[in-house]
Amino acid sequence: MSDIIAQFKALKLYGMASSYAELRQQNTPGTADSFDSVDKLLNQLLQAESTERNIRSIRYQTQAARFPVQRHLQGFDFSQSKVDQQLIHQLATMEFTTAAQNLVLVGGTGTGKTHLAIAIGTSGIQHHNKKVRFFSAIDLANSLEQEKSAGKQGRLALRLLQVDLVI
Repeated sequence: MSDIIAQFKALKLYGMASSYAELRQQNTPGTADSFDSVDKLLNQLLQAESTERNIRSIRYQTQAARFPVQRHLQGFDFSQSKVDQQLIHQLATMEFTTAAQNLVLVGGTGTGKTHLAIAIGTSGIQHHNKKVRFFSAIDLANSLEQEKSAGKQGRLALRLLQVDLVI
């Protein structure tokens, strides 16, 4: 029962949480079995709702990140690169964002910098509930210039303060 109430609260269904507790307290001895089967059904429904909300959130955050292409760490060929695979997987845990550290990827053309950056951002969205925003250097400069010419300096900076990782 407490699992169900906790799930109601996690999904911000506070009215259902309090009503459910009251209904359970009014339980008569003959209806205990029916409440147990209802508990199982409710538990499954709440799990389904929680999963669906998580999927929608990941889909929304991925679109909001504006990645030019989808990239994942599994798709990166570490054998063709001098990149430390263990370090990249550690970066994908997003601990550096919690510590407010920067990450700069340096290398020649075609070495996989963008692939790794997008893959790290994707990992942040899918596994760590991080908000990510991708910019090419030109797009970022153009956005800042347009803001300046419109007399609205600082708006982009304020929006970026809401983001956990800017690529």
